[in-house]
Amino acid sequence: MNGPSSPRFILIDGKRHLWRDVLRLRREQMRAAANARQPALFELKDDRRPSAERTAAGRYLEPSLFTHPERRA
Repeated sequence: MNGPSSPRFILIDGKRHLWRDVLRLRREQMRAAANARQPALFELKDDRRPSAERTAAGRYLEPSLFTHPERRA
């Protein structure tokens, strides 16, 4: 054999494992992760506010009429 070759066995926690089996298990893990579906943590609702009121910066730049009702001029 010329040059370095990939190892045939790998030692994990004192046990010998075939390298090709480790690679096969890893490929299966990757396929399962790619096909996995994670459910939403909460129900998504549409934000019906005007676009300027959807972010803190927008609310700061364009305060609404009812932002501070206690301050009357």
